[in-house]
Amino acid sequence: MIIREEKATDISKIWKINEAAFDTDAEANLVNALRDSNIPFISLVAEENGELAGHILFTPVELENGSSGIKIAGLAPMAVIPKLQNQGIGSKLIEAGIRRCQSEGYDAIVVLGHPNYYPKFGFMPSVNYGIKSEYEVPDEVFMVLELNKDSLNGIQDIIKYHEAFGSV
Repeated sequence: MIIREEKATDISKIWKINEAAFDTDAEANLVNALRDSNIPFISLVAEENGELAGHILFTPVELENGSSGIKIAGLAPMAVIPKLQNQGIGSKLIEAGIRRCQSEGYDAIVVLGHPNYYPKFGFMPSVNYGIKSEYEVPDEVFMVLELNKDSLNGIQDIIKYHEAFGSV
């Protein structure tokens, strides 16, 4: 399996992966909206035997009060073709995405996700850092991974996502 950056020729396949992995096409449309917004993003695909098996997207998020110039990425969405789930593809995408975010100078990554899945990659409930989501979600599902040790010390703030997330 190869984890690589998306190419222009992957866009329709990425839409299909996200549409198949979720109950609606909202996440697939979100990926396209974020791509079209011209914000910087990290978009990786898992390719196996020449076919795309999964996709992960990271986009910049902001602290509501603009605390200290911290650079934070939001992981959303992450999708694997249903018939290929539970084979480690998502894990490989997350691990590659974390490395890529580190190389891009991000201080932390936030995710709204399954509380039994993301902690194995080092994500912890964001309330441990005094950070909350702008969306009404249970504390245990909004998590953060600090990439630069102590970069979130003293932060008491709310994560704001790109406006495109409001449609999901």
